[in-house]
This record gives sequence, C-alpha cells and structure tokens, in this order.
Amino acid sequence: MWDSLTLRSILGSLFFVLLTGAVYHVYDSYILNKAKQAIIEKFLEDYRALKPTRYSYVEIKRITNNFSDKLGQGAYGTVYRGSISKEIIVAVKILNFSQGNGQDFLNEVGTIGRTHHVNIVRLVGFCADGFKRALIYEFLPNGSLQKFINSPENKKNFLGWKKLHEIALGIAKGVEYLHQGCDQRILHFDIKPQNVLLDHNFIPKISDFGLAKLCSRDQSVVSMTAARGTLGYIAPEVFSRNFGNVSYKSDVYSYGMMLLETIGGKKITEDLEENSSHVYYPEWIYKLIDDEEEMRIHVDDEGDEKVARKMAIVGLWCIQWHAMDRPTMQMVVQMLEGDVDKTPIPPNPFASQSRQPRRNGGVAITRQLTQELDVIQELE
Repeated sequence: MWDSLTLRSILGSLFFVLLTGAVYHVYDSYILNKAKQAIIEKFLEDYRALKPTRYSYVEIKRITNNFSDKLGQGAYGTVYRGSISKEIIVAVKILNFSQGNGQDFLNEVGTIGRTHHVNIVRLVGFCADGFKRALIYEFLPNGSLQKFINSPENKKNFLGWKKLHEIALGIAKGVEYLHQGCDQRILHFDIKPQNVLLDHNFIPKISDFGLAKLCSRDQSVVSMTAARGTLGYIAPEVFSRNFGNVSYKSDVYSYGMMLLETIGGKKITEDLEENSSHVYYPEWIYKLIDDEEEMRIHVDDEGDEKVARKMAIVGLWCIQWHAMDRPTMQMVVQMLEGDVDKTPIPPNPFASQSRQPRRNGGVAITRQLTQELDVIQELE
C-alpha cells in the first residue's frame, strides 16, 4: 500500500514538473514570438518611414515656403531648404526642364530610393507633377566635401588628418555598400567631392545618383554608349576600351582621384587647366611615396604623416590605369583600417608601359595585394 502511494506521489510530482515545464515553454514561446513580431512591426514601420514619398508640386511649394531659402544652384537644378515638419528639415532639388532630366530623375529615384546606409544620402521624397520634377533629401548642414578641400595651411576649413581619414573611410564604406550591399549592384559613375555631403557630425554621405546604373551583382561588365562622369575623375576605360571593360572598378578609380585630392588640398581639375609643364599632382604624390620621402603636405606630427601616407597609397592603388589592377572597395576599406606599414606600395600608374593594354599582369598584382591584406577577394 505504501509502495503504491509512493508511486502515485512520484508520478504526480513528475506530471506537475512536466506540466509546469510545458506551461513555461508555451509562455516563453509566446513572449519570444511576441518579441519577434515587435521586431517585424518595427522593421515595417522603419521601411514605411524610409520609403520615398511622392509629393505634388503644390506640396513642394509649401515645404520650401514658396522657394524662399535658396541653398545653391547647379547645371541640373536649384536646391532649396525646406521643412516637412518642425523637426524634419530637408533639401529640395528642383530639376531644370531639359531633355536629359527625365533619365536623371529616374536614375535618382530608382537607385537611391532602394538604399539604406549611413554613408548614403537618404531620399525622403520626390515630385513628378507633369513636367515639374523635384527630389527631396535629408538636409546635411555642412554641405559638400568640396569646400573643405584646401591646403592644411588654411586653418579655417581644414578638418584635421584624423577627421579626413574618417571621412575617406566612410565614403569607401558607402561605395562598397553600393557595389556589394544592395540587391542589385549600383554603379555611381560620378564619385567626386561635390557629390559627398557632410552632416552635423561630418559623417559623409554619397549623393547625386543621376548618372548611376543598376546591374546584377554577378555582372562584371557594363555596356555604355557614351562616357559619363566628371573630367578628372573618369576612369580610363570609360573613355577607351583599350584599358578594359567598364565595371564597378570605374567607381574605384573615381574614389582614388577624390582621395588624392582630399589629402593634397588641391583640386585635380586644376592640373587639367594649368600649364602642361607643371607636374601632374597624383604623379608627384607617387614619386614621394616611391622614394620614401616625407609627404610634404603640411603634416604636424608622425601620426599625421602616417595617416596621410596611408591615404596616399590607397589612392594610388585605386587609380591604376587598368581596372584589373585596382582593388575592390572591400579591400580599400581594409587598407584604410589597417596599418600603413603593412600596405604595399602599388605599381607606378604613370609609367609609360602602364598605358599599354595588359592581359595577365593585373591578375598577379591583385593577387599580391589580396595576400598582403589577408582577405578573400570578391569575384571579378
């Protein structure tokens, strides 16, 4: 009798434990599923907030207070300051009416509208009201990087080498995201200081996607009917197929030219306008690096010297004449984050033999750089 009672007691206790465990599991699953649902709802809410909104022209006039605060004007349109609410300040770009604006407008909305990255400017909304078109961006109070590109001797606008390095790294991460982080690869084709905007903390954001092209992530070659970009930043292969096919490596070249311009405090286009007897600025930078001379660009200490040297080496890697010789943007990010002493000096992009088409040399060079960085190279 006692044994039977004991057995029932044990079975009862076991049942209670199992029941308690089951209830706890159900409750825990409920809490977990509720948390997951909250995450999903937050994602959908964020997505709804990030998705560009279509506005009428009447609403654009209200947002800009009848175009009362003009921020600037370019070849394709005029930019005004506006406000969607008291908290949300925006920059509104009113596009000029011309034959080319239709495609530029579609490029902007079709590319930047699908991006979400800290280093890509956010498209808040757009207007397509008859022939009146406008693009609404987040407002970035420090303007473009271009106004901060000047000699370090000019203390008024010089940001310091640490900040310049942070900006360069942020831009590199933004371009890497365009090339590898989106469902479809986005080729910008106009990376330059004027198209990099800075927020209140000087975080860089890539803008102006009017020349951009979409392609699949496994597509290595892009067909083009005409050169696109800004003189001084356009990759050689965009002008001539003798230097290879147009690809995402064309953006790498533009980034490299912008990087060299940033560290030197001198516009690349100035060399194109000056007397031909002057030494081409990027070539002068290469000579300093190759001869292991001091950078001579107004650095204050050894730390600044290392930062400037690293940025110069990365820039020179990016402007190799042949696309196959250039690193991917993933490799650029790793070089900028790494030690300058571990970053190899690139081949001379200005040597006469570099201007001849090459078949296999670039593969060896890229492999060498990849091994130095100890990374897995992206598929070409």
